[in-house]
Amino acid sequence: MQKFLITLGLLLIIAGFFWSWIGAIPFGRLPGDVLIDKPNLKVYFPITTMVVVSVVVSLIIWFFRK
Repeated sequence: MQKFLITLGLLLIIAGFFWSWIGAIPFGRLPGDVLIDKPNLKVYFPITTMVVVSVVVSLIIWFFRK
């Protein structure tokens, strides 16, 4: 657990340093994300973004378990 928390803290520090560049990544605006925009209704389903995030998190967890 300690190794995980230290790694998470380091990743957050690194993300803080590179925040302006991370903001330029088009997460939330990927092809496959569904946006329904009607006059009285706005619904957003970030399907592709969630698949990408899931794959990245799964790879990170797999890497640390090896």
